[in-house]
Amino acid sequence: MSAVLSRRDRWLPVGPELSRGCVLPQLSYTSSIHMTLREPDIVELETPTGPMRTRVLRPAAEGRYPGLLFHSEIFQITGPIHRTAAFLAGHGFVVALPEIYHEHLPAGTVLAYDQAGSDVGNRLKTEKPVAAYDADNRAVLDFLKQHEACTGRLGSFGPCIGGHLTYRAALQPDVAAAACFYPTDLHKRSLGAGMNDDSLARASEIRGEVMFVFGRQDPHVPVEGREMIYKTLNAAGVNFTWHEVNAAHAFLRDEGLRYDAELARQMLGMTVDFFRRVLAV
Repeated sequence: MSAVLSRRDRWLPVGPELSRGCVLPQLSYTSSIHMTLREPDIVELETPTGPMRTRVLRPAAEGRYPGLLFHSEIFQITGPIHRTAAFLAGHGFVVALPEIYHEHLPAGTVLAYDQAGSDVGNRLKTEKPVAAYDADNRAVLDFLKQHEACTGRLGSFGPCIGGHLTYRAALQPDVAAAACFYPTDLHKRSLGAGMNDDSLARASEIRGEVMFVFGRQDPHVPVEGREMIYKTLNAAGVNFTWHEVNAAHAFLRDEGLRYDAELARQMLGMTVDFFRRVLAV
């Protein structure tokens, strides 16, 4: 079945069920709903390791929408990250973007897309304990669940380290959908302090559906790593979809030479359809 957002901003089924191999149409909104956004909210969420600044984007239209935990790259909330989050929010979601290194960097810090920024981000990702990443996930999910504009249906999205953190969010029982874009260090089990994470070992704990997107020319997740992730997920019985495209790492990032506008459009469109299908209420 397809769905439409009614004038009361509730997800309602429309049209007959399709069968005999027909392709489901994309979900759509009534023409009376214009998905412009409100001004972003900035909140400070309490975590065991201190306050975590979090940016919240949501549609201007009154109503209740599914919530998305959006994890950034190692550079925190850059322009490209904000724009991608705005794209998702503009399709009918409450999107929360936490600063993943809030314990280590002053609130509001954005690392540059250069070698110095990469060095800081890569250093911090293996200084922060995995348990702290998980606690951050829980704090944002609890915030979204209680948000006045959220239906309580929760998903997660992220590229790069954010893809790995999104995978770990999927280990939470109330995350129904997770979209992991080229998740780094998943196959190497090297996230966090000690560089010995248990992410893949816990694959059988995932209760929702996970969407994976990889670039075939991404040196951070080579073919051997992708094969290992795929086999592990299959063996664990995870409900997932798998997409490989001819692109480099960070092809979503609309800044720099690796950006692929057409593939970004296609994959983000699939992501919106995925979240709408799984998180509809």
